[in-house]
Amino acid sequence: MKDISLVRLLPVEPKVPFISLRLVAAVLSVLALIASVFLFTTRGLNYGIDFTGGTVIEIDTGSAPDLDKIRVTVAEAGFPGATVQNIAPDQATGVDHDYVRVGIPLQIETEETGATAQQLAMQKTTDALRAEIGDFEIRNQESVGSQVSGELRRKGLMAVGIALFMVLAYIWFRFEWQFGLGAVIALFHDVILTIGVFSLTQLEFNLSIIAAILTIVGYSLNDTVIVYDRIRENLRKFKKMPLPDVLNLSINDTLSRTILTSMTTLLALLALYILGGAGLRGFSFAMIWGVFVGTYSSIFVASPLLMLLKLKRGANTGAPSEDA
Repeated sequence: MKDISLVRLLPVEPKVPFISLRLVAAVLSVLALIASVFLFTTRGLNYGIDFTGGTVIEIDTGSAPDLDKIRVTVAEAGFPGATVQNIAPDQATGVDHDYVRVGIPLQIETEETGATAQQLAMQKTTDALRAEIGDFEIRNQESVGSQVSGELRRKGLMAVGIALFMVLAYIWFRFEWQFGLGAVIALFHDVILTIGVFSLTQLEFNLSIIAAILTIVGYSLNDTVIVYDRIRENLRKFKKMPLPDVLNLSINDTLSRTILTSMTTLLALLALYILGGAGLRGFSFAMIWGVFVGTYSSIFVASPLLMLLKLKRGANTGAPSEDA
């Protein structure tokens, strides 16, 4: 049988001059970082209810819901920023059709009636939906206050910060401080660019996106550690080879593994993005972006930074061995 595996399409010993392109990559990365920070400070993020507070209503129309019609109705009721998601039925309840979750962002409190804006928004939304699609059952309704949402935002930021600090400690312990600092700078690069792309697209930024960012950190770190491990091996093996040549050789040695891992991960994420529905679209988009930017940073950011940080052949990188 003819071998049609994708591995055959990759060169056995690639010799791509990655390190020679480091200045071009550095300019692109700096421009992208500046653009991301500018977008975040000027446009901000489209925070979801998790971070802003608001009201969530789950309704059962008795049949397969028309999400587009519900979205238009909620927007016309005065809540264009509301999210409408399709929820799969719970087998335990015996429901055989999907129902809908409507998320309404936090509104300003109304002093005239003494009622909170969440309650008024909930009433206004349900009235508009009943007038448009008929009667329905309210399966669940809950409100998230601004104090709770602020705490979630702080904890999400703390989770990302702790993850980056633990990465620095782990890489520093396993390799040398230049490796640890290079890995953390690359991860900061990935996180900032992810926040920048969400600021640009104004996709909803909620707790699931925080989970995606933490997953991106793990994916990018895994890719970076693979390259760093090969760099350390080649520093031992080729003791007199110049550092730029060692870095380039190491990146090319791991290139086929990087391409295959990224491609298989992207296939799964694309399927999740296309078939996963609106509820998973933000998460899967963040992950797809993270695969691209994580792969890029492990090659063009983490590795060239070792030259900038003046990596030496120390106890964790080089030992007496046969020269090249």
